Amino acid sequence: MGMFSRINDIVQANLNAMLDKAEDPEKIIRMIIQEMEETLVEVRSDAARFIAEQKTLNRQLLAVNKEVNNWQRKAQLAMDNDKESLAKAALVEKHKYVDKAAAINEQLTQLSESIEKLQIDTARLNEKMREAKQKQKALITRKQTVSARLKVKTSQNSTKIDDAMMRFEHYEQRIDHLEAQVEAYDLPEKTVSLNEEFADLERDETIENELAELKKSKVA
Repeated sequence: MGMFSRINDIVQANLNAMLDKAEDPEKIIRMIIQEMEETLVEVRSDAARFIAEQKTLNRQLLAVNKEVNNWQRKAQLAMDNDKESLAKAALVEKHKYVDKAAAINEQLTQLSESIEKLQIDTARLNEKMREAKQKQKALITRKQTVSARLKVKTSQNSTKIDDAMMRFEHYEQRIDHLEAQVEAYDLPEKTVSLNEEFADLERDETIENELAELKKSKVA
């Protein structure tokens, strides 16, 4: 059956190899899981159909077996009444139903084998899907980890830039200070105005006068 070969292809698929070759592993794993989920839906649908057919065949088999027993009873009744030809005819009818029962039993055997194989393959497919989902989770975790590390690295680089700018500003301030010192040396010496010179003379004269008065008072 096509379904069985499809399941086998999925189960036998090497997920690691597929993901290693993929340009976008996260996208590929999503597609793989989606394919598995769709296949599981089809498998369950086929299993339900097989089980329904099995129930129908079992009902048919029950009815056919009743006919086998019925014609067997009629053949026995005819023989008991010394009607051999009638008994023979009853046995012919009985074997028609015996053949039908054999055909139904063969169909039931095939259905049972198909249902059993579906159960086994469904278990394998579920296990494979669990593996795929674990890999998907691992991929997501790796992506989040890398994103977090990249964010940290970006933050570190930003800090380095800030530090560099602060150092640059510090160097600018030092240069400004040095330039100010140079400019200070270039300033002209302060000149004394004429008024200030007379004020100094008057102050000196006042002091000399007061000093002379002190000397006179000492002599007296």
